[in-house]
Amino acid sequence: MSDATPGAAPIDEPAPRPEPTPLSAEHARLAESADMSAPWRMWGPYLAGRQWGTVREDYSADGDAWASFPFDHARARAYRWGEDGLGGICDRYGFLNFSVAMWNGKDPVLKERLFGLTNAEGNHGEDAKEHWWAVDGTPTHSWMQWLYRYPQAEFPYQELRDENAQRSKLEREFELADTGVLDDDRFFDVQMTYAKNAPDDVCIVVTATNHGPQAAPLHLLPQVWFRNTWSWGGDKRQGVLSQLLAPTLAVNGLEAIEAEHGFLGRYVLAAEGAPNVLFCNNETNAVELFGAARNETRYTKDGIDRRVVRGDRDAVNPADTGTKAAFWYSWDAVQPGETVTVKLRLRKEDPDDATFGPQFDAVLDARKADADEFYADVIHPSLSADDRHVARRAYAGLLWTKQLYRYDVAQWLDGDPEAPAPDTRKKRGGRNVGWRHLALADVISMPDEWEYPWFAAWDTAFHCLPLAHVDPDFAKEQLLLMCREWAMHPNGQLPAYEWAFGDVNPPVHAWAAWHVYRIDGYRDQQFLVRVFTKLLLNFSWWVNRKDADGSNVFEGGFLGMDNIALFDRSAPLPPGYKLEQSDATSWMAFYCQQMLKIALELSRTDQAWDGVATKFFEHFLAISQAMNAFGSHEVSLWHEEDGFFHDVLIAPDGTTEPLRVRSMVGLLPILGTTEIPAWVSQLPDVADRVRWLQKRRPELMGPLRSRSTPEGRKMLLSLVGKERLTRILQRMFDTEEFLSPFGIRSLSKSTGQVFANVGGRDVSIEYEPGESRTKLFGGNSNWRGPVWFPVNVLLADKLRTLGRHYGDSFTIEIPTGSGNHCTLIEAADLIDNSLTRLFRPVDGKRPADGKRIESSDSPLWREHPTFSEFFDGDTGEGLGATHQTGWTALVAHLLNPRLPADPRWA
Repeated sequence: MSDATPGAAPIDEPAPRPEPTPLSAEHARLAESADMSAPWRMWGPYLAGRQWGTVREDYSADGDAWASFPFDHARARAYRWGEDGLGGICDRYGFLNFSVAMWNGKDPVLKERLFGLTNAEGNHGEDAKEHWWAVDGTPTHSWMQWLYRYPQAEFPYQELRDENAQRSKLEREFELADTGVLDDDRFFDVQMTYAKNAPDDVCIVVTATNHGPQAAPLHLLPQVWFRNTWSWGGDKRQGVLSQLLAPTLAVNGLEAIEAEHGFLGRYVLAAEGAPNVLFCNNETNAVELFGAARNETRYTKDGIDRRVVRGDRDAVNPADTGTKAAFWYSWDAVQPGETVTVKLRLRKEDPDDATFGPQFDAVLDARKADADEFYADVIHPSLSADDRHVARRAYAGLLWTKQLYRYDVAQWLDGDPEAPAPDTRKKRGGRNVGWRHLALADVISMPDEWEYPWFAAWDTAFHCLPLAHVDPDFAKEQLLLMCREWAMHPNGQLPAYEWAFGDVNPPVHAWAAWHVYRIDGYRDQQFLVRVFTKLLLNFSWWVNRKDADGSNVFEGGFLGMDNIALFDRSAPLPPGYKLEQSDATSWMAFYCQQMLKIALELSRTDQAWDGVATKFFEHFLAISQAMNAFGSHEVSLWHEEDGFFHDVLIAPDGTTEPLRVRSMVGLLPILGTTEIPAWVSQLPDVADRVRWLQKRRPELMGPLRSRSTPEGRKMLLSLVGKERLTRILQRMFDTEEFLSPFGIRSLSKSTGQVFANVGGRDVSIEYEPGESRTKLFGGNSNWRGPVWFPVNVLLADKLRTLGRHYGDSFTIEIPTGSGNHCTLIEAADLIDNSLTRLFRPVDGKRPADGKRIESSDSPLWREHPTFSEFFDGDTGEGLGATHQTGWTALVAHLLNPRLPADPRWA
């Protein structure tokens, strides 16, 4: 079809990418760094974008994390579990941290961290109110660039709060650009550049460019500090720190700071020029924040802020020692177009005459060249310049949102020895009390560095596909980490996210593991075995906990799609009610198929896995049968009149009611589709079991379809037969229902306001293409109409699978009613190309930029694509988190031209 241009890679059949020959310099570093503790991985962008307002830092009784540790406390209050900063780095353990602070001479506080509205302050939930971009990066972090746009006028903190507070959920968010502080380009672009000369030798450049029409003052303060591990008591690393209870920083000349730590050893941060050097301690100013009688130290965490902004000379330590320090550079007037530069170097050795000599610049040039060479291998050269730019920025965003995540739930619940004991009746608001085993201190791929500075299990799974193209070892490690005993619940549940680890995310882990294995060239069966054996536990948890009556129809609840239903599916139903979910059941059928594929792959070299493969084959058949008839009344999730799948509500008296809302939950049965290659007939246990079922249980075998090929008989397992598939696709590709110019909507556009009564409670839903108009899940995401990248990618993946099986004989109209007939593979291409179109300029503007300032005619804005959480179902405008939500980085995968399928699974 005309719109199905080549360019979108099929997720179901990626060919192994051969190793570049010869290895690029960055690929060579990766080859040395398969283990996450490898030297090249020691330093990276692991410093969080936001630590305040997180569950980890919430020590309140009511569990109100945003109020417990607000933004206004962050400058003067020590964190318990991590740190945050602007464009910063830290060691993989988070002991020593580096970032930049800045001041324009007008702000009431130093700009040390990103600002945004809390859940209660934003008219659409939590909402970052800054502009920054991950510009570039390599997987070993040998080269990184990050850009922050700093207004020259006073930052309008209160105006942003006040204006958004008075706006309703029907109005747009009030953004930084709406305040006028960015008019006439009156801002500095502050860029952080990092280049490693060696694993423990990092060259750093901070540049600030005045884009405004007039000269403006600027202060830059590169900062280095130790995470506070000493104030809480019970620090198990005290012995490792040798004789030091708290690590110290001390001046080593006017241009260098010596950092000594019992675990890290000694580092020196050198700075070019002769800046003032300021010292304080990373400890709380309890007098100012809480009205305490005294502080533990005279020189508290906000000492540098008070010295620079308030002129308080007594706020910093004249003895030039402490646990937080800064180099203070200042310019009274940076001229229009002028760029000022600060050079620093973090390494073990003392500075010398060559520290900032020609070799320093040579390292920067070499690492930039290495990055270009690396991405020339990763990103296909046939792509347009715009597409290459988007792909490289997507990879950069993924790499920059690798953050250190520390959280020991038992320790958090019980409290610290030198802190007040929590009220046992109200321990941390009762949050995560069933997850005491969870204890993480790992670098994890986060969805976003401000709005989602914590992992979510299904987000992480999607991140791993594009990550596998640039760093397959890290992608595999992420998937394994979620399955380790210090993350996975003893009952087999994967942790959802820190606000409620016990919530249920869709089971996409096996799918991600399979495709990471394939993208990596089918060469790491040990990884496949390790993840598969752990997922056997998780699969059992789903069956035992989410199929309460053993009907093979599932009640998953939340499932990551925040407000897609008439009501909050994670909340308890009225007594006696039960919700049988189309999406939960479809996800489990999909899960069965992915486990089946992994078991079949393992059976190629070890027939002991054959019996495991047959288990998942039969379980899928049972789920398929149950979707069409379950319970004493033989109820079906399929609604013949609607030609669609729906959730079914079961009342206490056994009566059933389909919730006739056409949403993504009715499209997801398409995911229950996979091919079984001809060589399966060579696996004796599998082949015998299929023949037995065909003879003895033919009523189960409806989902199994086969066709003859030169290689033998290939089989297709699918929840949806041709007739039902046709009816579903007629709705899916109807522009008045699900089909938008930019992908498949999460709710049919034709949905008017639908009302229902559940146990005496009135509930409703209607099409909302943009920001959420409800308060469910805080209102900061919306599944009632917008386009979501991950489910679109999955739908396209499975349409391509169906298309390979049915061939050109099966066509559908796209759009519905147009008379334009397309194959299913062309339909899959259409979805993929609709997603990539979000980032392709039309008349110089990307649809994803919408009406935001990024759509300005100025190249200063247009060169920076943002990767949003979801997209308006009508216009394609990016919504939700707009600073590199990880799963939208799947666009980098989709932009790669399709490669030939591996013949073993073709």
